[in-house]
This record gives sequence, C-alpha cells and structure tokens, in this order.
Amino acid sequence: MNGRGASGFDGMDCYGFLLLFLHILRAVTALEKIISKPGDNVTLSCIYPGREFSLDNLRVYWQIADDEDTEPCSVVHALISGQDNESLQCSQFKNRTQLLWDKLGDGNFSLLLFNVRKSDERTYQCVVMQTIEYTRVIHQEQVVLSLAASYSQPILSGPIRNSNNTGEEVTFICRSDNGYPEPNVYWINRTDNTRLSQSGFNITQHPNGTYSVLSTLKVKATSDMQIECFIENKILQENTSANYTDKSRQINDSSTGSHKDPAKSGQGAQAAAVVSVVILMAFLTVLICWLQRRRSSQLVSYTGNEALYLCD
Repeated sequence: MNGRGASGFDGMDCYGFLLLFLHILRAVTALEKIISKPGDNVTLSCIYPGREFSLDNLRVYWQIADDEDTEPCSVVHALISGQDNESLQCSQFKNRTQLLWDKLGDGNFSLLLFNVRKSDERTYQCVVMQTIEYTRVIHQEQVVLSLAASYSQPILSGPIRNSNNTGEEVTFICRSDNGYPEPNVYWINRTDNTRLSQSGFNITQHPNGTYSVLSTLKVKATSDMQIECFIENKILQENTSANYTDKSRQINDSSTGSHKDPAKSGQGAQAAAVVSVVILMAFLTVLICWLQRRRSSQLVSYTGNEALYLCD
C-alpha cells in the first residue's frame, strides 16, 4: 500500500513539473527594439492575443530590465486588480506612462511612454500575472528603447576665391541640424579620396534633446579642390553628405558658357518664330475652308436644291 502511495506521489510530482514546464513555455520572453525621436511619445509593445481577460484577476508590471541596473527603483508602471498602483512607480516615470485601457481585456498590455528623454534609453520588461486559484506568470516581453533622429541635409560652405591664391589656407564650414545622437563628422578630399582632420567641432543641444553640429576644416587651397562633408548617424545607419567644388572653376565655366548662350538663344527664337507662323497659317486655312463649307450647306438647306457645292 505504501508502494502504491509512493508511486502515486511520483506521478503527481511529474504532473506538477509538466504543468510548470508548460507555464514556462507560455511565458515566452520576446525582445523588440524600438527607435524614437527625443521628445516624442512611444508605445512599448506587450501583446498576448487570442484570449479575453478580467482585469480583476490581472497584475501587469512594467519594469526596467537592464542587466547592469543597480537603481533602487525599477518599476515603470504597475496595474494590480484593475487599478494603477502609483505607489510602486519610480519618480522619473510619474505622470509619463499610461496603459491602453480599452485594450487590456483583449490581451494588449502595451505601455505609452510620454516625452521620451535620454534617460529612457533602457531595456524594459512587461510581466503579466493572473491570479486565478494561484498567481502565475502568463506572459513576458522585453523591449529595448533607443533614441534617434535623422540629421538634416548638411550645408557646406567654402571660400569664394580667384585662381591666383593657390596655396593659401582656406576654411570650410559644414552644418547639420535636428539629429540624435551626437554624430560622427568626416571630411574627405575627393581628388584623392583621403580623409581630412576637422579643425573645429561645435555641438548644440536643443530643448527637445536633438543636436545641431558645426564642423570646420582648414586646408591649403589647390587649383582643383573637391571637398565632401559626411554626417553619420550610427543608430539609424544613415550617412548624409554635401560636396564643394572649386568655385573659381565654376565661375570660369559659367562665364565661358555665357558667351555661347546669346547665339543659341537667338537661333532658338528664330526657329520658334518660323514654327509659330506656319502653325498660324495652317489654322487660318482650315478655318476659311470650314466657313465656306458651312455657308454652302446653309444655302442648300434654304433653297431646297439637292446639288452639292464643293469648295476646293
């Protein structure tokens, strides 16, 4: 009898481990990466579809899940038995979080985070627990939040010089705005594809957290300068650039072309005038013939004569 009891206990123990294993499989931890612009509102996703839930039996915890985190407070948002519990919430998230109340019953436990800032660049974990008979974890997700914003197309300005000051030191300025995070700036000499070292760098942060950058380059002038400025945003894997070509060459090219333009313009105007005259004459010919046909048709209708009068 004791043997049967032991056997039954082992069977129940195995069954319990099986249930625990199934719960672990259901509480799968997913990892999602989200990129937001500083100052924007972002949705941290946590969805457990296919079921309906009673809020009275739910606990939803959003917490900081960074491995290296040593802060005493890690609770971003807490929902217990259908009510927000602000007493557990970290101070830096007060009045900045909100659950999607109309979607909670359908298994959407996503969190709205308002006015994101640099300190919000963390890994977050959503833990959903159900309290029926006993408390158990039914769903988990992790979300990595990064901040990024595209930099504007760079504006590159350089010296306006004549062809006689080759060898003198000249300055180039490259500017780009409203990006995040701080970018990498590269200067390239396109005549031989060598990288140049910037002479100065200035960065300004705006109230919304984005940056404007101003980089300067000082080099010796050459007769065929071709300079390119690159702005690199590593998080977005974006590269924007602006080019400078020796202004003296551009001025010479444009002045050379201006001597040829009047003759070409005169020939074009003459051709346009000839075409206009031809079109006008054709139009008048068609109009006269149409009027004659119409007049002849009216005469035939008036006299009742069935003879046809044709105008060649």
